[in-house]
This record gives sequence, C-alpha cells and structure tokens, in this order.
Amino acid sequence: MKPVEIKSFEGPRTARAMADSLINELQKTINAKLGVSDSSKSSSSSDKKSSGKHVIELTDSNFEDLVLYSKDIWLVEFFAPWCGHCKALKPHWERAALELAGKVKVGALDATVHQMMSSRFNIKGFPTIKYFAPGSSAKDAEDYVGGRTSDDIVQYALNKFAENMPAPEVVEAVSQEVFDKACKENQLCIIAVLPHILDCQSSCRNNYLKVLKELAEKFKRNMWNWVWTEANKQTKLEEVFGIGGFGYPALVALNYRKMKFTMLKGSFDVSGIQEFLKGISYGRSQTIPLKGAELPKILNAEPWDGKDGEMPVAEDIDVSDVDLDEEEKPERIEL
Repeated sequence: MKPVEIKSFEGPRTARAMADSLINELQKTINAKLGVSDSSKSSSSSDKKSSGKHVIELTDSNFEDLVLYSKDIWLVEFFAPWCGHCKALKPHWERAALELAGKVKVGALDATVHQMMSSRFNIKGFPTIKYFAPGSSAKDAEDYVGGRTSDDIVQYALNKFAENMPAPEVVEAVSQEVFDKACKENQLCIIAVLPHILDCQSSCRNNYLKVLKELAEKFKRNMWNWVWTEANKQTKLEEVFGIGGFGYPALVALNYRKMKFTMLKGSFDVSGIQEFLKGISYGRSQTIPLKGAELPKILNAEPWDGKDGEMPVAEDIDVSDVDLDEEEKPERIEL
C-alpha cells in the first residue's frame, strides 16, 4: 500500500477556495485511475500568465501603475492556478479580452503569487472579478456580478464603456470634411437645420443647441453623430431632405451607408426629439430614400461666432453733387 501523500493547501481560508482545491485534487485522482494524463501541470504556467495576448498580466508591482487612476476602463480577474472555476473561465476571459480590445482593458492577477493586491481588495474566493471605472482608486473598485461566459462579460463591459464615454459633440457643418467625419463613420447622423441668426438670435440658438446636446448625452450609447447648420446656408442639403419652405428648426436622421433618412415631424424640443429618436432605436420610423441616392457637396462656411446677428448697414451715398432741381423742360416745337 502506497503511503498517503500529504499536500499543503496554499489558498485562502474560505469554504469556496478549499472546495475548489479539493475538487481539483479529486479530479486528478480520478484521471490517474482512468489513465488520463494530467494537463494541469503543463497548463499551470499559462494559467498564471493568462496566455491570451489581449489579457494583461497584472502583478503587485504593476497593478497601481496600470489600473488605478487609469483613463481606461478595467476588468480584472483575481485567480488561482489550482482553481477549477478559474480554468473554466479562462477561455471566456481571453475571448472577451479580444472582443473588447481598444475599448476596455482586461487583466488577470494570480492571487496566490501577488498576495499584496489580493489582500488589498479582500479577495475571498476565486475567480473574483473587479470592475474599475476610469480614474478609480482602490476603494472605488466594484464587484462584477454578471455571468461567466464571454458574451456576458463583453455585454457588461460595453455597457460600462457606454456609461463612461463622453457624449458626441454637436458640430456645425462648415465644410465637407466636418460633415463627412460626422456622418460617414457612424450608423446614424442626426442633422439639425436651425433658423437664421436674424430670425433666432444667440440666446434662441443656444437654447436649440442645448436641446441637441442634452439628447446627444441621452443617446450616446447609440454612438450617433450630431451636426447642425443654419437655414439657407446649405440649401442643396436642405433640398434633398425636403426641408426648405416649411419652417425651421428642422431635424433629420440620416443613414449615410443606405442613403436613407427619416424626418422629425413632432416638436423640436427634448420630449419631441426623444420620442422621435426612440422610434428610430426601436425600428418604428419610416425611412425615405435620398433623391438620386447621393448627398450634395457641403459648401465651406464661416462658423458661427456665438454672437447676435446684425442687419447689414447700407453704405452712405454722397448726394452733394446731385442736382435735385427740376429738370428744364425741352423746348416745345410747333409744327
């Protein structure tokens, strides 16, 4: 009879950690009885390092520099190499990191090696996932409470990304370049045509712009872009949308890729535009194809200076040399 092998338990003293360790050892014993090779040894090194190239390996020495007070969003997994649940999570974690690249940083820290950070965040079981918003301190870390599939992780992270990203800027269409940047790169482009400055002075215009900015904030998760122009400044653009002639302000949502648009028919205020945009989000809005399936060229224009408009002043005409006396009547010739 072989002597009993006694192994030391090196994990945290919690029921979950001890149960994970016991299950892991039992699995090894069962595999040995069945003649199945133990892959845990060969994989332990990669487990420690989270070998997925998009998963960032975190340590006691680099955690503060990379994660805390970062401008990025972070999801961090605290794991143990012997943890069965951690091994099950690993491929999902790596897949999520790949899908979130460029939006959310995804890291992993071996809590059995880097115990200072594990203790700092009071890690009691494995895996534990923490969410760090941009600029977070250690006390701001939040527990991840979602599912453990890559889809669950990605959806959670994208929701956090949308919450933290700034609202898109409401830009004035003063050139083709500005318009293209706003309307070509996103699914939808919201275009407002505001009254001429002489019909709606600075306070009036700023109120309209405030409405647009508020709605850009409300709908920022949709990642739409926002553009405005003054009435009669881009007349060809107004013509393709059928705007000119029925009053301002006016607003359309343009799908640049499909060359289709839908027009606001309700009130130009927060509630009216919000209902209009909700209808678009839910696919309830009727779209109209653009005439000729193309947009006209955007004319270069001077951006609004933020001031009231002024009526053009007529030039003074010097009339001192003008003879205002009644003209002499021509001599009458009798026939």
